[in-house]
Amino acid sequence: MDKKFTKSLKVIVVLLLAQIISACSTNQLPTATLHSSNTDDINSYKYLIGAGDVLNIFVWRNPEVSGSFIVRPDGMITTSLVEDIEVSGKTPTELARSIEDILGTYLRDPIVTVTVNSFVGPFSEQIRVIGEAAQPRAINYTQHMTLLDVMIQVGGLTEFANGNGAVLVRIENGKQQQYDIMIDGLLKDGDISANIDMLPGDIIIIPEAWF
Repeated sequence: MDKKFTKSLKVIVVLLLAQIISACSTNQLPTATLHSSNTDDINSYKYLIGAGDVLNIFVWRNPEVSGSFIVRPDGMITTSLVEDIEVSGKTPTELARSIEDILGTYLRDPIVTVTVNSFVGPFSEQIRVIGEAAQPRAINYTQHMTLLDVMIQVGGLTEFANGNGAVLVRIENGKQQQYDIMIDGLLKDGDISANIDMLPGDIIIIPEAWF
């Protein structure tokens, strides 16, 4: 092989590696902080019913129309008196008021209570962890959930993970935002400031480390 060509090839490879290393070491995203900017959203969070939830609907003094119902994949349930009630995306209280309005056609002043016995929730509110987690998957959001809670549920990181290179994708005010998160700092160094609040619909992307 021509010596000049070999030398030029080496220079190109060195430059490419330098660019890769520089890109990996440059923090181009804001770092997520311990307390979310959407703290009000966290404190005011109300559970929304989703497909797969098991609902217990109690109609006072009307046991014949009370019972347990599974929310179908289309987000609806069928009760003793009414077919195809849309329930997905509603809070249990909102659903109770809707059922009262519907049953008012058949019963006098119905009083309805709705409780959730098995929680799944809307897919739009699940937290998704992809990449180099030990068990990448979607997790049901619960109020005041933190990054540490999420990492425990996915079994931590793989041996190939770049935890401090992870990215949090979040919708804020209708726009997609991205933040750096320090998972290695949290899990390996015990840096509690990295234990950020999670919000419904968050996505965590964990890249593979460069060796």
